[in-house]
Amino acid sequence: MKNKMSMPRPFREVLARDEFFIVPGAYDALTARLVELGGFDVVYATGAGISNSQLAVPDIGLCTMNEILDQVRRMISAIEIPLIADVDTGFGNAVNVYRTVRDFERAGVAGLQIEDQVSPKRCGHFSGKQIVSFDEAVAKIKVAVQARTDPDLVIIARTDAIAVAGMDEAIRRAKAFLAAGADLLFVEAPNSTEQLAIVGREVPGRKLANIVEGGKTPVVPVEDLKAMGYSMALYANLVMRSSVLAIQNNLEHLREHGNSKALADRMITMEERARVTNKSFFDNIEQRYVTDVAF
Repeated sequence: MKNKMSMPRPFREVLARDEFFIVPGAYDALTARLVELGGFDVVYATGAGISNSQLAVPDIGLCTMNEILDQVRRMISAIEIPLIADVDTGFGNAVNVYRTVRDFERAGVAGLQIEDQVSPKRCGHFSGKQIVSFDEAVAKIKVAVQARTDPDLVIIARTDAIAVAGMDEAIRRAKAFLAAGADLLFVEAPNSTEQLAIVGREVPGRKLANIVEGGKTPVVPVEDLKAMGYSMALYANLVMRSSVLAIQNNLEHLREHGNSKALADRMITMEERARVTNKSFFDNIEQRYVTDVAF
């Protein structure tokens, strides 16, 4: 097992390769493990996915910091790749951001994404968003940079200003976040390919694009995003929404037919479940160290 406190360094190394990379979102330990087994270098702990899966509520700021942090700890314990945590607004003002960064860093995250919405926030692809003032938004990024004890911890600064104040303000904020020390910039919810291209052209530094199928931003091929100047594509909702559909379909079949025999090819085998959950590792420990103490 890798030292979880060293995870920022591998993430920095991914960024330093100067290659375009894809980061799927996960919402629990099992889906984080599946992202890793799928061959991805980094996984994203999606706040929306955690809200949806753990509380069955929309992404409207109902999860507390500790609820997100507990889930992130479980996810980190299950994987060997770096994890980015979505910490929404930092759960309050600049003082709250300071504590949030410290607590999540101790948990072993490799990166933190902080946004400039008011608290409670809303999903970046919902209507009705509001943002904090320019000065408060920049101050939060500054304090996040100050709060980290490991300089390799990656600070991702997100602005939702396009929907609230327009493209010019979004670009202004992104530039200010970079000057404040952010390592990766996230301009949320461009609503056209043209707007994606403007962000890619006008915002300096490393940038990510958040691809939300059916959301405000068009689904653009990776090759086009790379050509626009993006370094990373985030697919935050793909895993959660895919799993919900699979469960709904299988439950519908079970209700209509009264058995699961025809569903075998829609489920992983018992052997695959054992592989995914690393059963052989625990079997080995049991064989080596657990003795029969019955009399």
